[in-house]
Amino acid sequence: MDMLEYQHWTRRTRKYGDEWSVYYPTMELAAEAGEIANLVKKIPRDDDNVLTADRRDKIAKESGDVLWALARLLDDCGLELGDIAQSNIDKLEARLKQGTIQGSGDDR
Repeated sequence: MDMLEYQHWTRRTRKYGDEWSVYYPTMELAAEAGEIANLVKKIPRDDDNVLTADRRDKIAKESGDVLWALARLLDDCGLELGDIAQSNIDKLEARLKQGTIQGSGDDR
């Protein structure tokens, strides 16, 4: 599916008012990312350090919620998911070219 098409589709499922624009999807994004982290945390504890098919499926379902929240946040900000993806590709390709893909800090 096209990223912009998906982003526009999420408008149909937006159930928060304009006064919650930006705020609601940001909180949703944090909450859903936390649910993924919680699932991953349980891999060594509950699954003998093996990513099971069941856990992978649960991570996939929660990832959809993360994608929805990110698409809504960007849409509320007047940004496009595809543009953000391309910008990230450009940044990481430049770091690969410069040999600075590892390390920390934004100015690499």
